[in-house]
Amino acid sequence: MGIRYLKKYAALEDIVTVEDAETLFGWLKQQAKPAVNLSKCVHVHAAVLQVLLLVKPQVHGHAADPWLAQALGCAPGQVSD
Repeated sequence: MGIRYLKKYAALEDIVTVEDAETLFGWLKQQAKPAVNLSKCVHVHAAVLQVLLLVKPQVHGHAADPWLAQALGCAPGQVSD
């Protein structure tokens, strides 16, 4: 599925590939309060992770993958408001 761009956040779903990285970066940079929802995310490509680490958007939902949650600075199951 990739990414759905909504009014208040980008919903990262299933597997987010390298092809999504540049578009995600541009979208996040245009937002006054960049945010992503990881509740349906299974895996992100390293390029997408780099975008998230660079922009540091607010994270909604939880990353099911403990490694991804740790890399983003939130524990699995933790929701950032």
